[in-house]
Amino acid sequence: MDWYSSIFELIDMRSFSNLWYWIALAVLWSTASHWVMGVPYDLVVRARRVGGQAETDLLDIVRINTNRILYIADVSGVVILALCCFLFAGLATLGFYYQVEFAQAVFLLLFPMVLVGANSLRVARNLRRQELSIEAVSKALHRCRLATQVIGMFAILVTSMWGMYQNLSIGVLG
Repeated sequence: MDWYSSIFELIDMRSFSNLWYWIALAVLWSTASHWVMGVPYDLVVRARRVGGQAETDLLDIVRINTNRILYIADVSGVVILALCCFLFAGLATLGFYYQVEFAQAVFLLLFPMVLVGANSLRVARNLRRQELSIEAVSKALHRCRLATQVIGMFAILVTSMWGMYQNLSIGVLG
């Protein structure tokens, strides 16, 4: 047995039966829920409780990340949208038409993150229109985090249902 076979035996390329895929899914949504618009949520909680320097830090980082997100969207948003459409059309075609399980797994990991990104862009545009205060910022970031968690719950549900279907159908047929 050569090293190539050993590696592929250790890392099962059937995505939905691989423990690493489910760990990556959990880490992805845990991270997305913690980093709301690039701001760690514990900073929001600390700024609300303690105030002072934590509040100043929160308002500064929200201002910086809001400007960064809106600059990227304004300068290269159309190109990013076109590349995402190309990528997801390719992944969906490979995965669900040609039944490539790896493409299905990547699609189910990445596509919901587009919804999270679109929600972050919407919140950034709303924050730009108003005066940044601790109440407005914490309320906006809390709602953004809640939306991310709801998207994550549905994404995990759909991914787990599809993964169970794939594992059962391959187990019966294989």
